[in-house]
Amino acid sequence: MPETPCVDMNATEAILERYPRAEPSLIQVLQDVQRAYNYLPCDVLVRVAEALDVPLAHVFSVSTFYKAFALEPQGETIVKVCMGTACHIRGAGQLVEELERQLGIAAEHTTDDLKFTLTTVRCVGACAMAPLVIVGDAYHGGAKPAKIGKYLAAVEVEADEHEEAGHAH
Repeated sequence: MPETPCVDMNATEAILERYPRAEPSLIQVLQDVQRAYNYLPCDVLVRVAEALDVPLAHVFSVSTFYKAFALEPQGETIVKVCMGTACHIRGAGQLVEELERQLGIAAEHTTDDLKFTLTTVRCVGACAMAPLVIVGDAYHGGAKPAKIGKYLAAVEVEADEHEEAGHAH
């Protein structure tokens, strides 16, 4: 397992300042930590347990129970393939295989450059759009393996445009 980099605890402290120092704040704090770091770093979980006076085992239990939380660094773009019944019947498995091939990773893993994380989800409630691939915030209904490259490229173009807009003064 790769060693996780040291994290800047300033973001953690800023998050903790916004909540009461008690167990009922735990899930909200973890959600904010996940947004800030794109995963839940171990050092941060230790600090959260300390600050909220919650046993570390409980913090880890909550962190691993909810699929929205990740204990490993996540990619800048999360790619989700719906594996609900309608999507499965309509070829979601082939979509996963093609994504694994193009990204060079297995499902539930992240590319070495931290650009993409590939995950499968049980059902997103968009069965009429089956099969469904979600790349970042973009939903691709009626997805086809032959279009996977296009879906991934759209994220790269969006990132480049965002970067260029940030440099325009």
